[in-house]
Amino acid sequence: MTPLSWVIGSGGLLGSHVTQALPSWSHVWQPPRPIRWKLNGGLDDLVECAASFRAAVGDRPWSVLWCAGVGTQGATTAVLDAELTALAAVLDALGPTTSPGVFFFASSAGGVYAGSAMPPFDEETVTRPISPYGEAKLRAEQLVRDWSHHTGASVVIGRIANLYGPGQNLAKGQGVISQVCLQSLRHRPLVLYVPLDTLRDYVFAPDCAVLVRACVAEALRQHKEQGATVTVKILASQQPVAIGTLLHNARVIFKRSLGLILGRSPQSAVQVRTLTFRSIIWPHLDQMAFTPLPIGMARTAEAMLHDVQQGNYSIQ
Repeated sequence: MTPLSWVIGSGGLLGSHVTQALPSWSHVWQPPRPIRWKLNGGLDDLVECAASFRAAVGDRPWSVLWCAGVGTQGATTAVLDAELTALAAVLDALGPTTSPGVFFFASSAGGVYAGSAMPPFDEETVTRPISPYGEAKLRAEQLVRDWSHHTGASVVIGRIANLYGPGQNLAKGQGVISQVCLQSLRHRPLVLYVPLDTLRDYVFAPDCAVLVRACVAEALRQHKEQGATVTVKILASQQPVAIGTLLHNARVIFKRSLGLILGRSPQSAVQVRTLTFRSIIWPHLDQMAFTPLPIGMARTAEAMLHDVQQGNYSIQ
């Protein structure tokens, strides 16, 4: 029987691409009415949708994919607490079900491993967040672990590396690749708060969405064979890249050099020099063909330019 899946946060960078990737494996459930949840209210809409989804599942296999969240490294405690409250409310509304199911939670590899020792980090590395954002992600991970224990549903915690690609919310001021592309289109210098040799792992959002789908499918298969499981998996390209390489790629794509301003900000203290990853859990899922970084950056730039031409936002 085809699973029924609900993507929470389907309008965001990860959620939009997961929604596109799922139909080859699952039927994507659409809420009966738009969810108007915001940090300052509307939680009832989200809870009602969770209850509606549970009713729609019946006896078929299911998955719920939490790809929501507006929190960033610089988010306030109020924002982070509101997200945890929303997650807890949805989990309570879903409750136990009689059919096999999987809850996927999109966590942050950078957030939870920022202070960890000896990169590249894997799933057995001891987590050590150095920011309220990372601490909130670990609290959320524990919420879904506890929920699995009480309900008998399986859980996949996807600790995601630096996500980039078409559809990133530029208003959040995050995503160095998106910012590189945006400032190149604007002919403005990039303000950078980390050294050029800073190493990160960048994963193209459509690739990450395929990995998410594969993880959920694997967890559901295991659930049918052995019951509920809780699996933590790092979702990353597993290729370290320096900031300087991003600037070189931008110069090739846009055929001009991007100006650079090196600065300092309160967030500089939580930006460590090296955040690189490797995954030792379900390694067979990582055999997919990842989009090469120059191609991913070019597609991101093309999508931005298209949005500008369509009037979705201005680059002025």
